[in-house]
Amino acid sequence: MKSEVSQGLQNGASSVPHKSRRQVKSGLKKIAKNKRNGNIRREEKNLKQKILKKKTEVKQDTTVTEPLSHPCRSVDEFQYVNRIDEGAFGVVHRARDRQTGEEVALKQLKPINQKEGFSIAARRELKILLKMKHPNIVAGKGIAVNPLGEEVFIIMEYVDYDLKSFIETMRVNGQMFSTKHVKCLLTQLLSAVQHLHDHQVLHRDLKTNNVLLSGDGVVKVADFGLAREYESPAGQYTPGVVTRWYRAPELLLLSTEYSTPIDMWSVGCIFAELVTLQPLFPGKSELDQLNKIFQELGTPSDIIWPGFSALPLVKNIVFHNYPTGGLRERINCGKLSNSGFALLEGFLAFDPAKRITAADALEHRFFKEKPLAIEPAEFLTWPALCADLDEALATGSHHCQLLSGN
Repeated sequence: MKSEVSQGLQNGASSVPHKSRRQVKSGLKKIAKNKRNGNIRREEKNLKQKILKKKTEVKQDTTVTEPLSHPCRSVDEFQYVNRIDEGAFGVVHRARDRQTGEEVALKQLKPINQKEGFSIAARRELKILLKMKHPNIVAGKGIAVNPLGEEVFIIMEYVDYDLKSFIETMRVNGQMFSTKHVKCLLTQLLSAVQHLHDHQVLHRDLKTNNVLLSGDGVVKVADFGLAREYESPAGQYTPGVVTRWYRAPELLLLSTEYSTPIDMWSVGCIFAELVTLQPLFPGKSELDQLNKIFQELGTPSDIIWPGFSALPLVKNIVFHNYPTGGLRERINCGKLSNSGFALLEGFLAFDPAKRITAADALEHRFFKEKPLAIEPAEFLTWPALCADLDEALATGSHHCQLLSGN
């Protein structure tokens, strides 16, 4: 017998808009010199094949047959409210705890199949969520199963908003975050990331969708579907992680040796998005993503990024030599102070070894100069913004939280 949550998913599926993916043909500008267009297309095809191969290798290496073992509750103890969203690693539902009346989010894990059980990624996510206790990280509350035991759910705290929808509301209404609001959000995000890195955890998918915001103005980092504990120094991992727009250049260039700096690059992209309300590097493909990064930051070399020419993709393509300075033109002084821009450059350093850490970023002079960050409790006291978000809450249009692999 299907649980109420599963039945709710089936019955409510028609009411959830289907997010079709537009197939955008790559219309890349020339990003390579001394290469014919045919060569560029061939390299892009080769890149896609390499990434697909890496993802296949990871998928083949991430299945386990052991059952998930952890004290758990019955999913029948929760009243289904609505489906929030679905990603590569599971479906997320909103539910209410029948015992306490508390609203929670239930993430239904996807088994590989009946014989192989759940993926290592699912087990990692469960372990990390239950281990990471921090006010700026979404709280894992345990697991739940249906009566037959074949459906497993991670129980998490339910959070009202996500940053992506928050930014979209601001942009539609022609509003901008003030510097003190940006600092409020960014310090909380950095505090969460520092906690993860201090406990040897890479998030590997930081983006505005996965940064939630409570009604009390508290930031909550969510979605640990791609997270994993890491080795020090940098270990060998798959490069096919992090949503493209927030993916560090070393990953785009297919490096398999990486560590915490990949999360810091993502934080930098989110920081810029808070300031401009626009994605910083909205690439349409991996090569287009690199092109957009190089256009804004300049094309790197071994001088500023030791080992750049030895990266897998760099050996096959000669990139156009873009000058530096594009980012400064895009984010002018009116939007970000000199110290704020210096912090942004620290996040977006090409050389991972020179990229600023979360701990150092929290001590940056940008956060010490006026205006200072407001307290989280003051964040949603902005009347116009609060009214818009209340309307979004009533219509359910803000729900994009806890996505996996999108």
